[in-house]
Amino acid sequence: MMPRGAFPTPSSGSRRTLRGTSCCCGTSSGAKGSPLALYSDRHGIFQHSPREPESLEEQLTGERHPTQFGRALRELGVQPIFALSPQAKGRIERLWGTFQDRLVSELRLAGASTLEEANGVLWDFLPRFNARFAVPATQPGSAYRKPPEGLDIDGVLCFKYQRTVAGDNTVRFAGRSLQLLPGLDRLSYAHARVEVQERLDGSLVVCYQGKVIATTEAPPHAVTLRARKGPRGQPVAPDRLAVGGVTPAGVGPHGGNGARLGPYKAAPTREASNPIHHKPGPNHPWRRPLLTKSLNT
Repeated sequence: MMPRGAFPTPSSGSRRTLRGTSCCCGTSSGAKGSPLALYSDRHGIFQHSPREPESLEEQLTGERHPTQFGRALRELGVQPIFALSPQAKGRIERLWGTFQDRLVSELRLAGASTLEEANGVLWDFLPRFNARFAVPATQPGSAYRKPPEGLDIDGVLCFKYQRTVAGDNTVRFAGRSLQLLPGLDRLSYAHARVEVQERLDGSLVVCYQGKVIATTEAPPHAVTLRARKGPRGQPVAPDRLAVGGVTPAGVGPHGGNGARLGPYKAAPTREASNPIHHKPGPNHPWRRPLLTKSLNT
């Protein structure tokens, strides 16, 4: 039986992606609820590869961290069941082969050329396919549960990452800088550990202890003023500070507030003044021998 949650999406092409799998799961959860279990293969979307090295934290705890989709299933209370037998994997692969062959013909006969038209053909095809090939379940009843009240399905089926807030109350993620706005509970989140959620629509949401924080795009970084190498205390020539041919006020031979704007002369340097060094005379105290008093006298 083909679940009604499967549908073509812009992000799911010939290859399986986490975004496309999350979209299918979100559509199924919104229509029927969360399933009790999910039967899948051992793809990297559902579980880590055994050949993937464990992190230090995983070695200390003795448990592998779930993948992004595995974490979403855990939050929804869905038990993952991984297919280990060739018979189970072959059964689902034969089903996908049937759909990849049959749906192409259905789309061509319907003249579907856009994503919306393809979804319309799929919703018409699935009931007919299920009515013909569905097998009654051994146990009666629904295998889906209603989601709890107030569940934000977009906050579950997303990509979650841990970040540390910088000292200027900003968070950097994927080349973007988000400014955290002060709230009623906390004015600043500097050096706090927050959770950044990358939603399926591309938006970013920052959460702290389960609460969403209001954010905005951070302004660009200001120019950093620092001391330059060179002699200190020398006045700067006005032509180096002038903007558009106008000398700024307060720059002149006397500092001031701009009242005197006469011709400015740079301070003479040692090379320009060529000072004459004075040589001490023969009777200079520096040339006299040092007289010391004997300790015995």
